Amino acid sequence: MKICVFCSANEQIDPDFFSAAEELGHWAATNGHVIVYGGVNQGLMERLGRAAHEAGGRTIGVVPTIVEKTGRTSQYVEIEIPCDNLTDRKQLMMDQADLFVALPGGIGTLDEVFTVAASATIGYHQKPVILYNLKGFWNPLIALLDDLGQRGMVRGEWRQYIRVATSIDELQHWL
Repeated sequence: MKICVFCSANEQIDPDFFSAAEELGHWAATNGHVIVYGGVNQGLMERLGRAAHEAGGRTIGVVPTIVEKTGRTSQYVEIEIPCDNLTDRKQLMMDQADLFVALPGGIGTLDEVFTVAASATIGYHQKPVILYNLKGFWNPLIALLDDLGQRGMVRGEWRQYIRVATSIDELQHWL
């Protein structure tokens, strides 16, 4: 299975998030799954890629040319798929992956989560997005989605498209 992971490329974040990225990368590799990710050599992306690589797994990095030009492509990307911009990157990731996991992240991660979920709501695919809710990181987003659902702003139930896991064991349930 190809698991696309969306996550932060920042360094100054909770150390537990780095441990979780490593755990996910290691778990995926030892279970024969391929990691598809942004391929940047910073933050959770780097830890994820390194852990998967060191555990003998395969990694596919979908890397914008602007990132390549600045030398921020991870050495742990086994297969690099270059792209022109973030819109292309999201489409290439959706084409590559069987499902998606969102570790803690910022604006880019939110953009990726909602692009994939919105695409599923109108029938482009049936691939789930799983919010890996480490230490309650995604709780405010979950509350917002619940509120949107209660107000009738979400067609159907948002949990059809976006699932939530709070541990690696729960995450494995959805894989």
